[in-house]
Amino acid sequence: MINISMLQDVLQNFVGGTSNIEGAALVSPDGLALVSVLPSYMDEDRTAAMSAAMLSLGERIGSEFSRGFMDRILVEGEKGFAIMVSCGQDAVLLILANSDVKQGLLFLEIKRLVAQIVPALNA
Repeated sequence: MINISMLQDVLQNFVGGTSNIEGAALVSPDGLALVSVLPSYMDEDRTAAMSAAMLSLGERIGSEFSRGFMDRILVEGEKGFAIMVSCGQDAVLLILANSDVKQGLLFLEIKRLVAQIVPALNA
């Protein structure tokens, strides 16, 4: 059984304790929100659906282009980044970061976050 309360705490701590992070969400591969810490102007359901769709499409593109397993999907805009990362078969992690974030540090922090999330999903 998935520990939703623990996952909510993990995301809340990540968003609140990591500079330049604006939000995070953990969604099912079907596009349903499991837990989220998103800015108030964002619709949780729509964000979850788009995140799952982007990761699915990215994985298909990676396969078609013979790029192997997709580590992450990165969308970069003038105001920042949206990064989608697979958390195994059960979830997709979305991280929203502003444009001041250091990408190398962000990717390291995301790997650490995924290492916390995956065991909680399989508990």
